[in-house]
Amino acid sequence: MTGVPIKIGFIGFGTVACGALEILVSQETLLKRRLGRTLEITRIADREIKRERGVSVPKKILTTDPTEILKDPSIDIVVELIGGIDAAKTFVLQAIKAGKHVVTANKALLAIHGEEIFEAALRAGVDVGFEASVCGGIPIIRAIKEGLAAERIKSIYGIVNGTCNYILSKMLEEGGSFNDILAEAQALGFAEADPSLDVGGGDSAHKLAILSNLAFGTSVSLKEIYTEGIEKITPIDIRFAHEFGYRIKLLAITKFSGNEIEARVHPTMISEDTLLSKVDGVFNAVYVDGETLGPTLYYGQGAGSLPTGSAVVSDIVEIARNIMSGSSGRVPPASFVAGARKSRRIRPIAEIESLYYLRFTVRDEPGVLSKISGILGSYSISISSMIQQGRKIDGGVPLVMMSHMAKERDLQSALSEINRLNCISGETLLIRVEGEDAS
Repeated sequence: MTGVPIKIGFIGFGTVACGALEILVSQETLLKRRLGRTLEITRIADREIKRERGVSVPKKILTTDPTEILKDPSIDIVVELIGGIDAAKTFVLQAIKAGKHVVTANKALLAIHGEEIFEAALRAGVDVGFEASVCGGIPIIRAIKEGLAAERIKSIYGIVNGTCNYILSKMLEEGGSFNDILAEAQALGFAEADPSLDVGGGDSAHKLAILSNLAFGTSVSLKEIYTEGIEKITPIDIRFAHEFGYRIKLLAITKFSGNEIEARVHPTMISEDTLLSKVDGVFNAVYVDGETLGPTLYYGQGAGSLPTGSAVVSDIVEIARNIMSGSSGRVPPASFVAGARKSRRIRPIAEIESLYYLRFTVRDEPGVLSKISGILGSYSISISSMIQQGRKIDGGVPLVMMSHMAKERDLQSALSEINRLNCISGETLLIRVEGEDAS
């Protein structure tokens, strides 16, 4: 096990970088046994290099100037872990232009500028590793690019945000409100001080853009992904879902149907009998349905220093192996070779069909049910089951319905008309239903 070390430069010395560096240091012997070559941490760049991070690296390799990494001809792999978009994009493209391979955990960067970065890497003959960009330590990127290379993927359902999954799990377990459990999650470090990107669905949309790109060989713009968060989910919805035999999860959903792609993020009801419904807390899971293989499920820790750091190191090892064998570009960064990628229409949310959970807040007076049912029927929307309770909530009585399969456009038109009725005393909540019974 001899040879020139593979030299690595880190741009960013935050939580994920510390996790990756800890693994590189603590598992140095194991990694050398698996690779046959030493991985050398040559330089670490960050705006703040004096603060102790709890990971042991020589002080002499620390710098505040990223160009020392980008211009160092001896560095083989640049690991970008600063987050954000503009500066990260600049560093990544400069590294690629300099002929260096890149590893990144930057989901937002790839969701917005992935096509440009992948094309630059192909032109330069270098690799881009981004396993850590989706679901932390779960190897879903590598599974889609290589393990499922023989599969025509039909659909992906992902619990890809641990903050939202923690909140919804706690709402079921404890019956607490969204705001109370969000505050608890922030206190425990499971949610950011500004949680809007997580609870609003934006973080999941970034990850879905990447997964859709890899699964279907087409670029999916964030603007084309319907995105809805979990802020409107209440304990009563959690309870009603349970009564119907469902759990509520924030799902990132992408499907290939009729030569078009569905790509959407929203709270979703899934049967309590499914494995995906049992994924709780901060854990992530991705369900992939292939044409010949059928369903597979990938489960694990979707965030955190060491889980995400493990994914970063896995990319470093893969690229190091490619360097040693002279086979860079062996796997196209976006899974499909450049000439085989196709532009696909992204189906607008108005055109999808689904089962629906509807919670109306109504005045406790005669004729309410007939008015609502009449409007739904006029749009060809039929009801499969219903629950009505006399207890007042938010100034009205909850009336909950489950629909048969309906078109989103028809349902939204019906709700627009229903919400203008005098008997409606609060905002109507809609939750889409997915699963075998909604196929």
